[in-house]
Amino acid sequence: MKQKKNPLKKVELPWEKPKPLSEDPQAVKLVQRIMESPTYKIAEEDTEFLQGDDTRGVRLELDYLKAELAMRKAGVERTIVVFGSARVRERKTAIEMLKKIQKKVEKDPGNDQLLRELRLAERRVENSSYYDDARRFGSLVALAGEGPKDNRLILMTGGGPGIMEAANRGAYDVGAQSIGLNIHLPHEQFPNPYISPELCFQFHYFGIRKLHFFQRAHALVAYPGGFGTFDELFEILTLMQTRKSPLMPVVLVGRKYWERLLDFEIFLDEGMIAPEDLEIFTIVESAEEAWEHIKQWHIDRKTTLYELYQQDGKKPKKRKKKKKEK
Repeated sequence: MKQKKNPLKKVELPWEKPKPLSEDPQAVKLVQRIMESPTYKIAEEDTEFLQGDDTRGVRLELDYLKAELAMRKAGVERTIVVFGSARVRERKTAIEMLKKIQKKVEKDPGNDQLLRELRLAERRVENSSYYDDARRFGSLVALAGEGPKDNRLILMTGGGPGIMEAANRGAYDVGAQSIGLNIHLPHEQFPNPYISPELCFQFHYFGIRKLHFFQRAHALVAYPGGFGTFDELFEILTLMQTRKSPLMPVVLVGRKYWERLLDFEIFLDEGMIAPEDLEIFTIVESAEEAWEHIKQWHIDRKTTLYELYQQDGKKPKKRKKKKKEK
């Protein structure tokens, strides 16, 4: 049976055309002026309105919600967060950079600036081992649970180069998805190429980005880094120290770097922290040691990582996959 056409579509409505010139010669100009006014724009299309001070709360909510909904859709329940320097290079690149500086120094051996660059290039080659280590760590996390396709536990980084790239790359190596939380900066930047496209986000607000770092985190792993790494590390240590966030394993990788840079005992000797505050993090030497510590931490507390542990600490049987409804 054929559907009847809607007779109302043939009826012209009085507001579909502006007031005719025959009634008022100024009508078209007046209407045009109204339609060009910012107040006449639909709110969601009015960028000036959306970017104003009074709508900051709305922007904060949107900054949070966009990533939140995408992670829910992907089945992300828990994350292992990796921080570290964006300046760490993979070994072959670091060696190439060193060779270029060495050639310049050979031509001008008394140049203090070149000698400084040479020392930094040599350190860059040595520190490239952290890139390899973070890459291995990314693979270890990605292979946990029921394998690379199991997104209940997933690796998360800040989305940039260096250590972040290495960790995402490790997950990519074994065919797993991983998350990158980039931040909009005043200058041009690019995400590292190994993040899953559907789980790569760009935030405007640092605060919202940090919220997502910690919201699902079941461990935080910090490789050698600079101000950004320290900011994120001490934020989570403070949140746990003040009981604002539940405890989780916090692992610093690279004993030589961390013990040279930070003498945590001074905090204790000066009475700035309590003795038990030194127990909320640990320092290890490698990706394998970090991953074993994280797993054992959750087993000892019978908390959820990639498997649910019963009260006796035994692993449960594998989940049965739900049958698809016909």
